Amino acid sequence: MPSLKTLPAALLGLALACPVEAESQGMELGQVLIGAEDQSGEDLSLEEAKARLAQVPGGTNVVDMRAPLQGRVASSQDVLAYQPGIYAQSAGNEGVKISIRGSGINRAPGAHASGLYTMLDGLPLTGPGGTPYELLEPLWLDHVEVLRGANGFDRGALALGGAVDYVSHTGYNAPRLNVRYVMGSHGYAQRQVSSGQVLGDFDYYLSMTDAHSDGYQDHTASKSQGVIANFGYRFNPNLETRFYIRHRETDNDLAGRVTKHSIEHDPRAANPAYVTRNDSRDQPGSTFIGNKTTYYIDDDSSIQTGLVYHDYPMDLREGPNRLKVAYTDVSGTFDYKRRDTLWGLESHSTFGLRVTKHLPNDGATELVRIPSGNTAGYAPGTHMRNFTYQGSDTVLHFGNDLEIADDLWLTTGLAAIYTRRESAVTYPEGGGKTSLGDWDYAPRLGLRYQVTPDLQLFGNLSRSVEAPHPWSLIYSSNVRFPAGSGAATGTQRDPVKLQNQTATTLELGGRGDSALGEWSLAWYYAQVRHELLSVLPDANATTPYELNASPTVHQGIEASLNSNLWSANDGGKLSLRQAYTFSDFHYRNDDRFGDNRLPGLPMHYYQGELRYDFPQGFFAAVNTQLVSKVAVDYANSYYADPYATFGATLGYNAPKGDWQTWLDMRNLTDKHYAATVTPGYDDKGLDAARSTPGEGMAMYVGVSWSLL
Repeated sequence: MPSLKTLPAALLGLALACPVEAESQGMELGQVLIGAEDQSGEDLSLEEAKARLAQVPGGTNVVDMRAPLQGRVASSQDVLAYQPGIYAQSAGNEGVKISIRGSGINRAPGAHASGLYTMLDGLPLTGPGGTPYELLEPLWLDHVEVLRGANGFDRGALALGGAVDYVSHTGYNAPRLNVRYVMGSHGYAQRQVSSGQVLGDFDYYLSMTDAHSDGYQDHTASKSQGVIANFGYRFNPNLETRFYIRHRETDNDLAGRVTKHSIEHDPRAANPAYVTRNDSRDQPGSTFIGNKTTYYIDDDSSIQTGLVYHDYPMDLREGPNRLKVAYTDVSGTFDYKRRDTLWGLESHSTFGLRVTKHLPNDGATELVRIPSGNTAGYAPGTHMRNFTYQGSDTVLHFGNDLEIADDLWLTTGLAAIYTRRESAVTYPEGGGKTSLGDWDYAPRLGLRYQVTPDLQLFGNLSRSVEAPHPWSLIYSSNVRFPAGSGAATGTQRDPVKLQNQTATTLELGGRGDSALGEWSLAWYYAQVRHELLSVLPDANATTPYELNASPTVHQGIEASLNSNLWSANDGGKLSLRQAYTFSDFHYRNDDRFGDNRLPGLPMHYYQGELRYDFPQGFFAAVNTQLVSKVAVDYANSYYADPYATFGATLGYNAPKGDWQTWLDMRNLTDKHYAATVTPGYDDKGLDAARSTPGEGMAMYVGVSWSLL
């Protein structure tokens, strides 16, 4: 059983001071005590997360993976369902468009999750080039922590959307053996075998997964396979370390975006141009190797260091050209935490440093795949262009929580940020180069007041800073190789210069427990400058143009309510969980578009599930998703239709917790709708190919067995 020294002393004080948990799925509020006699190793990581995030004066989420795993969990869309403030919808295959507070609203079509700082077990995954999705295997996770907006400050997350930390199992919370199998509509199959144990001072977790699907839409077949392992060792009560290894391969066919008419009348049809070219996205193997070491200096202070090597090559066959990309990042983190008494007041401080850098590599090589246009007459495989991309992010941050009165905490912080972005065309001769280096800062001021044990109010004023991707410097250029440049004719020649996106955000809200249930509510208002926005120049284009926009506003409301509606004497329970997100993102007096709404995300987004748990272990649930219309261009000349989908789940959880089975039924009315939109500039009211269809009616059945 772990001792008190196995948790940061500052966290222990915070957990004992505040009884309100962060937002979770189906978890009741109550006093959180973290110590050897209070928590079993199985629940330690999850309870620690809830206690820690409850101390943040702003919107947070904790996703307990036990809830999503009682159904199909194919991607982050399933993981992040029923969470206020988070929009997560499939952009095709495993790619999921994730946006928090309008982050990356129209950047990097696909699934780079621009505008978010993503971590794996507290270690950086996001690099200067964005966030690749292939290592976000849901079956490896114990829980997910989300700090919305500027609330990710203490993690070194300064992007508009905040921080998302995908936390995997360890030997302390994993069964000795687990086997899971899922199958269902559209040729879907998913398998997992995993094991975790504690062996004295050593523990391990190992999991192997694979999946394949024919896809709902034509030309969206996919397959994947991967392995994760982490190994922890406790040298003594003051020193522990853990190594992480992840490797996963994915191969996805691409169907492209289609028109609203196509979705209404033939939602499974792919974009004809993609059918002709047979486009695909191959991730030949992403590898993540990391270490996290923690030294507890004494009961009031600790040091944690992290080191990551992340290699993620890509082979992109989308459009007439083939792009082979080599990405390798290295990251280092340092965090010092301590608890003090200042002027007779309790104080918790955090000092951190995060550095992520692209390692030198061969960059990108562009080849002719299907001769057309300027490449007509050139054989497939002809060398067109080489370009390099380099970048680094350095964040130095200091934060403090000071109890200025009983149950009233003042949060202050200041971060210094240095970003470097560089891109150069190295072949053919005559290519240009752009190098950008920018210093910036991000202050933070917040208040958190524990009004009663069941009511907490908070507010904060913060600044965020986000740099462009290095590859966007070249792909946003309008300076191209002239005629006579061989196969490179018409490709971008000189990278452009882009400014960092910044935002100042005010947030007010609260969370607690009441007669209605566990609730959370947050309102935010952000003034954004130089917002990075992408646009596809025409319906068949595959490469976006990413440029700085005129001033914009992002404001919204994030609300959740988890209610226990009725409890029977025999142990049965009827519960309702709900999440609602209101999003208003628009220009501020733009010369071309005035106060138009930014396209790509709905204004209203609601998810709800009504569930009954029988005392014998059976459960039944019905759910719905309501989404308002979405503008598909910056001129707001055309909209994707609003929609409502309905689903149901039936299942059984064995009383001993050693096995479960379930039937997950989705989109029971077979509603045809656009799941995501990749906006254009001005479609002049025409129905352009901008949308990805959502999945039609589908059913999935699964079973899981564990040796506890």
